[in-house]
Amino acid sequence: MTRCVRQLLLVATALVAPWPTLAQPVKAPTGIYTCIDSQGRRLTADRPIAECTHREQQVLNRDGSVRTVLPPTMTAEERALQEARDRTAAEARAAQADAVRRDRNLVARFPNEAAHNRAREASADTVRLAMKASEIRLRELERERKPLLDEAEFYAARTMPAKLKAALEANETSMEAQRAASANQEAELVRINKLYDNELDRLRRLWGGAPAGSLGPIQPPPPVVRPAQRPASR
Repeated sequence: MTRCVRQLLLVATALVAPWPTLAQPVKAPTGIYTCIDSQGRRLTADRPIAECTHREQQVLNRDGSVRTVLPPTMTAEERALQEARDRTAAEARAAQADAVRRDRNLVARFPNEAAHNRAREASADTVRLAMKASEIRLRELERERKPLLDEAEFYAARTMPAKLKAALEANETSMEAQRAASANQEAELVRINKLYDNELDRLRRLWGGAPAGSLGPIQPPPPVVRPAQRPASR
């Protein structure tokens, strides 16, 4: 019986005891905004100060220490200039990242000078084969032209037949085309060698320890100069 009474008393005590107060979230202290307005007065408020929209505002802690600084609100022109500066900086970062990537790819492709020389010769051989084909074709055209010229001598004082004249003009046009092709192939060979010369100079510095992306932009090869084709002789 005594045990039951004690349990009843404990229950009753719990029922009449006041409920504990729930903890309330602590609101963060509001910053103190301060600035010097256009008239030289120091203004202070618990929120951003409208009079200092275009001026720098300090946000202070309760102890007076500076928490942060709010920059002036930019005008439309200032904002446009800032956006232009941001774009320029972003482009510079992208160009630098691209230079790093290109240098790393270059070293991965050509780990030594022998590998680079093999690639140079392979590229040049393709052009040399085309040059050889143009030379062969030009000699063929010269052989085809000789009997035409011999026949044309019979008409030195007379009107040349239209068929012979057309054959000579077609031959001359083909020879001019082959000469132009040969000149372009020679210029392409020069371009290829210049490209590989630039790469080799860069690779030697990279192999020597220069950081990727530290050598400036990769120089493009010079453009191929295509000679003007002369009009066919008549």
